Amino acid sequence: MSPEEILAAVIKEAKSLGIPVSDKIVPEVRINRRAVSRFGSCAMRYDGWYEIELSERLLGADETARRRTLAHEVLHTCRGCRGHGKRWKGYAERMNSAFGYGISRTGSYEKAGIEPPPAKYMVVCTSCGTEFPRMKRSKLVDHPERYRCRCGGRLVRKI
Repeated sequence: MSPEEILAAVIKEAKSLGIPVSDKIVPEVRINRRAVSRFGSCAMRYDGWYEIELSERLLGADETARRRTLAHEVLHTCRGCRGHGKRWKGYAERMNSAFGYGISRTGSYEKAGIEPPPAKYMVVCTSCGTEFPRMKRSKLVDHPERYRCRCGGRLVRKI
């Protein structure tokens, strides 16, 4: 199915559960070719319509991953659901229970079934070897000595 067909199906499913998704959702899904760590987004345009975007990376994933991401974004069109608060989580749980989506606040490459991009930076625990890949510079990347792993080990920057 195309992203537009999936979007229409997801909207219909949400409405069948009484979830008050907006009637002002642009029916065309924009494909973001630059997104690296984000699978989708929902933005309200100046005219009050919602525009939903899907990462190009998800076009290579199975339909379940695209459907889950589009359902996640559709829920953001509900009143009071711009973030991932209590109301949004309640609607997500209703969708998950009814349709088995597995909608969550954040997604993962593993859950989507796609290969993650190579990390620009890698921080590693000297005790257990756990790796913390990062795409952007951050306080952790610049000063790993200020942080500890869950195991209590020291962190160092590898690359």
